[in-house]
Amino acid sequence: MAPKNQHVKEVMDRLLDRVMVEDPVDDIKLRLRKFVAERDWQQFNTPKNLSMALIAEAGELVEHFQWLTDEQSKNLDNEQLKAVSHELADIFVYLIRLADELNIDLIKATNEKMLINRKKYPAEKVKGSANKYTYYD
Repeated sequence: MAPKNQHVKEVMDRLLDRVMVEDPVDDIKLRLRKFVAERDWQQFNTPKNLSMALIAEAGELVEHFQWLTDEQSKNLDNEQLKAVSHELADIFVYLIRLADELNIDLIKATNEKMLINRKKYPAEKVKGSANKYTYYD
């Protein structure tokens, strides 16, 4: 491809990457699909692999808080916050990819789970307590 045409393609790709669909989660899902396809990584993006990668990233997130006091964990400096934000983004990416591979609507599933949790943990019973729902049976 000629250099000028390559530049036009690169500009168009950047613009397409910024075009958002109405739903931000769907937008990210579509951009992740494109990212994976461009690298021929579909073969590695199985539910097993994605769930394992997700938990590995969660472990990396925990490392940032390991050995901190509760107070320290609430008062991270800018560098620590940036690193934590990147770990959270990694987790979010794997979560979206996993849900996409399993054809799960994360928003719908979250709303359903919130309804279930409202029943499991009625505010009048559990307010101020961190016990598991089975404690209240």
